[in-house]
Amino acid sequence: MALDQNSEQFDKIGSEQQKSTAAPGEPLVLAPLDFFCRQSRVRSLVSVVIFLVIVFELGPAIIYTLAQIIFGSFRVTDSPAILLFMEAGNFAFLFGITAGMAFLEHRNIGDYGLPLRGLFGKNLWLGGLLGIAEISALIGLIATFGGYSFGNLILHGEGMLRWGAVHLVLFLIVGLYEEFLFRGYAQFTLGRGIGFWPAAVLLSVGFGYVHLNNGGENWIGAASVAIVGLLFAFTLRRSGSLWYAVGLHAAFDWGETFLYSVPNSGEMLRGHLSSALLYGPKWLTGGSVGPEGSVFSFLTMGLQFFVVMLLFPKKESERPVRPGVPAE
Repeated sequence: MALDQNSEQFDKIGSEQQKSTAAPGEPLVLAPLDFFCRQSRVRSLVSVVIFLVIVFELGPAIIYTLAQIIFGSFRVTDSPAILLFMEAGNFAFLFGITAGMAFLEHRNIGDYGLPLRGLFGKNLWLGGLLGIAEISALIGLIATFGGYSFGNLILHGEGMLRWGAVHLVLFLIVGLYEEFLFRGYAQFTLGRGIGFWPAAVLLSVGFGYVHLNNGGENWIGAASVAIVGLLFAFTLRRSGSLWYAVGLHAAFDWGETFLYSVPNSGEMLRGHLSSALLYGPKWLTGGSVGPEGSVFSFLTMGLQFFVVMLLFPKKESERPVRPGVPAE
């Protein structure tokens, strides 16, 4: 890759500068520019910090201002349509910034986890199927212990189809936005500097932390979200792209918010299917957080890790090779 070649050139230049400027017997001292160019960790950290500041601070400010012009005064959770506008705008901004970084680093934007060939491919559909399966299993476990009731249908006929479609598009965009934000350029670039899993842990903790901004979220729910972030990173590692994670993410949120009509990370949106209720202890239902805060969510996430291991066997490049021992 061009970036790697540039790094090697910087390293060579730095070595030559050291040889030519250091007097005999004196320690070698790196110039600040040379230090920056030689240190992949510094490069990756600086790049990711700049990227995240732009995406978190500038992007939402622009999109929120546009939303106020279009919709007037509002709360984001007032309407899925408003939330859809916000999420689509944020994703468009994120995609544009990522495309700019790809251009500057002489890379294809598909290198950051969303190759175009995977759009509506089997991994997206497979992730969607497993996402519905997970939320159904989680709701089923809560209901088995008396903590969930589906209630009565609120939507019928055209309204059911319309709101179901709105929520589906909304959460597909949410899945694209959040996965590309935390496990796209940021994961790729930080991983090159400090390693894939240290980067995944840091970004997953951040993923959980930002969910604390949701009204009904708490630390247990945020911890659950952080573990989900590690699950999504694991799917990226095994499948080679984010499409499975996007499908899983979108389908889980759609099932939780629309189909089973319960809070999603502390938020309850309009246009859900039924008058469902969660009742009982918080360890069972998740309380205001919703099922993500239930103790059973950790069980279903563990099962998802196992499923991903079966669906996407470890690549040869991931298998450790010890001296004198042939690779498996």
